[in-house]
Amino acid sequence: MQKLKRESWDIEESNMQKNAHKNGKDDYCCDMRGMLSFLILFLLSKKKMHGQEIAQEIAIRKGSKPSPGTIYPALKALKEAKLIAEDKEGKAISYTLTQEGKTALKAAKQVFCRTFTDVIG
Repeated sequence: MQKLKRESWDIEESNMQKNAHKNGKDDYCCDMRGMLSFLILFLLSKKKMHGQEIAQEIAIRKGSKPSPGTIYPALKALKEAKLIAEDKEGKAISYTLTQEGKTALKAAKQVFCRTFTDVIG
């Protein structure tokens, strides 16, 4: 059973990679290895947030707060992938989803649901 699930996951992951390449991108969002990118995109879909606020929200959901050395490289990668945009307000930087980020999150949610639906039940 686990092998079947893993093969199914590999197919989904491969499809995400192919779709990313069709769009002219070498990387793709939310490969689900650690789910950090997925969670950041999900949180930003709710409202504009700064890095520390994202870390606090993750701490509420996960039980431990990720370090700045975890959050900020992930935010940088998402920004470079054009999935999020930053808005500088003085020294503070807030992040929002771009249209590409909204599209990537929608695809990632579908993969997440297909992968984990039976875990809940």
